Amino acid sequence: MLRAFWGQVAVATALLFGTADAMAESRLALVIGQSAYKAVPALPNPVNDAKAIEQMLGEAGFEVTAASDLGQTQLREVVGDFAAKLAGKGPDTVALMFYAGHGIQVDGENYLIPVDVDPKREADIPLQAVRLNDVLNTLASAPGKTRIIMLDACRNNPFPQLSGTAGHGLALVDTRTGAPGTLLSYSTSPGAEAEDGNGANSPYTSALLKAGRESGLQIEDTLKRVRLAVNKATSGRQTPWESSSLVDDFRFFGSAEAAAQPDTKPGKKPSADEWRALLKGKSAEEAHALIVADGSGEAYEAFVSLYAEPPYATETKLWLDRHRRMQAWSRAILINTASAYRGFLSQYPDSDLTATAKKLEERTRNRPEPVAVAAVAPASPAPTNAALTCPCAVPPSPPAIDKPKKADTKKSKRAEEDAPSRRTAKKPVRGRYYDDEDDVVVVPRRPVIIDTPAPVIGYGGGYGGGYRGGYRGPSGPSYQGGGYQGGGRMGGGR
Repeated sequence: MLRAFWGQVAVATALLFGTADAMAESRLALVIGQSAYKAVPALPNPVNDAKAIEQMLGEAGFEVTAASDLGQTQLREVVGDFAAKLAGKGPDTVALMFYAGHGIQVDGENYLIPVDVDPKREADIPLQAVRLNDVLNTLASAPGKTRIIMLDACRNNPFPQLSGTAGHGLALVDTRTGAPGTLLSYSTSPGAEAEDGNGANSPYTSALLKAGRESGLQIEDTLKRVRLAVNKATSGRQTPWESSSLVDDFRFFGSAEAAAQPDTKPGKKPSADEWRALLKGKSAEEAHALIVADGSGEAYEAFVSLYAEPPYATETKLWLDRHRRMQAWSRAILINTASAYRGFLSQYPDSDLTATAKKLEERTRNRPEPVAVAAVAPASPAPTNAALTCPCAVPPSPPAIDKPKKADTKKSKRAEEDAPSRRTAKKPVRGRYYDDEDDVVVVPRRPVIIDTPAPVIGYGGGYGGGYRGGYRGPSGPSYQGGGYQGGGRMGGGR
């Protein structure tokens, strides 16, 4: 009985500390619903989706800021104010942003669409919309342990004048290249379009409202259930996707009850071969549920190689082909050179991204290609020496040399004194420096100059070590920071 008593005390203590930890954690949320578009037909569900998510997050302990039907200026101000509020909460803060509305990708960049946009051509979108990477940079500039961005923003492109050139859906964003502690969830996979739904809420929001309320589920397990539910509800037409660099656990509800549960955060992703071994012998339905819940390219690759019969074979192959294309597109955007876009076009000559890839190839054709640091070799070849290539080689015996005459010795010394020393410092030349030992001129690599993006929200510093480099903004020490994506521009669409 004494042992049972102390066991109960231990459980009560764990629950107490778990509750204290949850209370110590600050939770702030920004929820935005965009329905009343002025230049295109209104979307029925985003405002409904935002209200339902606002209620759920309030029940989950979030301090929620809600807004709807925002123009560009309002959208920027709301995100900036939210980041300022985060900055005042300190490092032990969970920040969550939910956005429902239109979004598109232009030139490999994802843009959230305000309700007052009226673009006549693609070039108007960066001026009238809000770049997703700028939102991510702004949120990352504030201290906090976890940032969760959920985008029900992958609906069809609503602008007919852009539909022939802009790619479908949103472009891939890999949060692992930025600062840790970020999760980005799309309502469907990159390059695909999401459905608004026939009921009061979209398929993605409906699934999130149900799975999010399940007590004790870590966010990764919540989103697995969301993927399965949306895939089933849309007969495979829509499968949510996310990218995560989270380092801390997060649960919408039941963190105290889940304190004693084992950690289910995924470790190293299984390879395609490991997935094949896992799926062998399972029915197509069971195997399909496993790979959809996982959501990785390796899982889909294994399924495609093992199951060739309907109804799942066509759906999974389409997903895998699109996933590979969006990965290749992301690499081309990150490199951002003419040769990178030519490589993408040679691999995918006929896709919804072909027009954009050709345009960007032309735009970057005079841009210098990245090169390795160049070294200028000495004018004359160095004498061969076995000891340079084989440290263990025995040096040959020196040849016999006749002892010079006394007069010759003096002459030789004078010549040696008159000759310039090999180690004499050379006059520095701008852009070069000299290695005194080997007389090698080393030319430092010049940075590749990249076009600057559209204006950003600009609350504080940047996120990651990305390709934009950074430039000054209106209200923080750095407008863009170091670039969210760690080396490239990202795009998107809804």
